[in-house]
Amino acid sequence: MKARFSELVRLMARLRAPGGCPWDAKQTHDSLLKFLREESREVAHAVRKRDWENLQEELGDVLLQVLFHAELARESGRFDIGDVMTTLREKLVRRHPHVFGPRKGPALSPAEVLRRWERIKADEKRSLRKRR
Repeated sequence: MKARFSELVRLMARLRAPGGCPWDAKQTHDSLLKFLREESREVAHAVRKRDWENLQEELGDVLLQVLFHAELARESGRFDIGDVMTTLREKLVRRHPHVFGPRKGPALSPAEVLRRWERIKADEKRSLRKRR
């Protein structure tokens, strides 16, 4: 899986590089937003229809959008896909203290997990606003 993901990252960079695809090369974060929204809607449609084959394809299209935005950010020196993955990993660990925390208590209901997730998310947003 790691090799396949790395290959996708390299393909995206090649599409944007000189000699790559002229359409891909001219895209910006703003110009791609409509495609991100469209692909997200198509994922939702496939889920509602229980069309698993189409869902696989549509998830790939959403992943393309993630890779595209990450490549644009890498080119501008802001961050890269590795940073995106690290941030996501840290968020998942932080928001699942009942799984990854030092004190594992009694099993939580899905509703309790969601309440904790929302509380942790709100705390993170408050902390971020204070730093700005």
